[in-house]
Amino acid sequence: MSAWIRMLSDDEADAPLKKALDFARTPHGTVDNVMRVHSLRPSTMNGHVVLYRACLHDDGNTVPMWFQEVISSYVSTLNDCPYSYANHWANARHLIGDDARADMVENALQAHRPEDAFDGAELAALRYAAKLTLYPGKIEKADVDALRAAGWDDGEILEINQIVGYFNYANRLLNGLGVTTDGDVVGYYKKD
Repeated sequence: MSAWIRMLSDDEADAPLKKALDFARTPHGTVDNVMRVHSLRPSTMNGHVVLYRACLHDDGNTVPMWFQEVISSYVSTLNDCPYSYANHWANARHLIGDDARADMVENALQAHRPEDAFDGAELAALRYAAKLTLYPGKIEKADVDALRAAGWDDGEILEINQIVGYFNYANRLLNGLGVTTDGDVVGYYKKD
């Protein structure tokens, strides 16, 4: 466990915190530092878990899962958040399932040049993600219209918006409290 504020271990947890920690457990059976950093305020941990799962792991989402993880990684790169980038790029790479393609995508994200790996609807989404992350006060109706013109429906536009908004929140939480991946299992998918 690593952060600039105290994080409580499972052994130190009272009943409300134990319940929040159990709710936050990953498929690995662990509680990642991104959630454990809330241990002094279990109610924000519960809220964070619900928001995270709604944005990225909801069965009703129709933006492809691999691309949700690419958006997550791009926002985290733009915000210089190594914690989120490590986790969500590992997920994206796993879901892309093609090392050459994943390398090209990663290079494009790291260079802040999504056009080097994407076009069409995906490029439009990544351009929207960058503008919303870097210049939120400059977003206008035309930016949403561009997503629709590129082929995203309004529900998918909402999904993209929520992923971008969530990662801007999470990146600031993590960077602002010095949270690292020390002790975490990096990535959502278990390694064989």
